Amino acid sequence: MKANIHPDFTETKFTCSCGAEFIAGSTIKDQDFRVEICSNCHPFYTGQQKLVDSTGRVEKFREKMERAKKAQEKAEKNVELVDEKKKTKTVKKAKK
Repeated sequence: MKANIHPDFTETKFTCSCGAEFIAGSTIKDQDFRVEICSNCHPFYTGQQKLVDSTGRVEKFREKMERAKKAQEKAEKNVELVDEKKKTKTVKKAKK
């Protein structure tokens, strides 16, 4: 490595707006650094994550998946009925 081209690596105290403090290595020149969010208060890590959806996309997706699940169950039921009555019933395939 070349000499005198890398920044100094020092211990820095990170302080979150929730009050949590962490000490970590950093190349930041300040010894104290303030952050808005950390792993103690971030919704992903705390399990309090909420989906913000103003246009209803999540609900539309869930409804679509529910319809697909019902259609799959209906198709599986129809296949079972055809298998039981295979000798007397023929299945017509859709024309392309």
